[in-house]
Amino acid sequence: MRGNDETVLAQTLDWLRQGRRVALLTVLGTYGASPRPPGALAAIRDDGMICGSVSGGCVEDDLRREIADGGVFGAGPAAWVRSFGVSVEERQRYRLPCGNSLRVAVETAPDPAQLAQLLEAVGAQRCLWRRVAFADGAARLTVDGPEGVFAEDADGFSVLHGPHWRLLIIGAAELGRYLAQIALTLDYAVTVCEPREEYRQDWRLAGAPLSAEMPDDLVLAFGCDERTAVVAVTHDPKLDDLALMEALRLPCHYVGALGSVTTTLKRKARLAEHFGLTPAQLDRLHGPVGLAIGSRTPAEIAVSIAADLIACRSVSRAGAAAMRQACA
Repeated sequence: MRGNDETVLAQTLDWLRQGRRVALLTVLGTYGASPRPPGALAAIRDDGMICGSVSGGCVEDDLRREIADGGVFGAGPAAWVRSFGVSVEERQRYRLPCGNSLRVAVETAPDPAQLAQLLEAVGAQRCLWRRVAFADGAARLTVDGPEGVFAEDADGFSVLHGPHWRLLIIGAAELGRYLAQIALTLDYAVTVCEPREEYRQDWRLAGAPLSAEMPDDLVLAFGCDERTAVVAVTHDPKLDDLALMEALRLPCHYVGALGSVTTTLKRKARLAEHFGLTPAQLDRLHGPVGLAIGSRTPAEIAVSIAADLIACRSVSRAGAAAMRQACA
């Protein structure tokens, strides 16, 4: 499963190779709430076909019409900036919430060879910065860049492209299937661990490979880092505990396990007594896993887990540092 930005880059490259003209859009900044962060991408073909989003739908129609009219191609600079919501009238017109505004960079001549190089690096789990100059739209790829994952100055902007967030799910039963499906839409690269043959037979979810290894062995082989989440949902302590005893020692940004409050307390006691986990390591366990939203069915529980993953990923200060470390 490709992340949204990688999908946009791949579609842009495909359209360019077909001989179409394409405008590549990048969110530069927002004031107030926004559904898309700085660095988010969208692409609009010369006939108005769009891939991705820069505002969740608020301003895309105007941009599509502007680009489909053809006036932006070959006229003026190869990179220019549009601002939306700078007045009350514009905020009402674009249905932007009160007080919000949006700035978008529009590149009218992205280099297909450069995009192919960038996609190759991302596919190989390597990081590259893409730096775009406002003056002439020239873009270059570099290994080094500023702090964080996005930066803008008077001369241009830089976006860091790199490895996906990864999710290792222990258990391929119904809950594991629902969680894998949702996580794929959230830009996670998903792997499912299921040593029980009876649960492996009907696995057909594209983009989420299934492993028959034992959970502890797979966790150790997985190369868990700050961009990795491990969630155990077999409800079988013989399997879940094997994954947890290793994952809680590693720098995963999220480790969770299915079970009630009582089950979680018993699990922590086992992990401390039999596997020597420290109180600090056990405190990292999300259990009961997921946000408390009153979920009962496997699908609802999967939603609650996915919501908790989003919340933890959003506030994780290790995310940007981990992404940069992966480039080293």
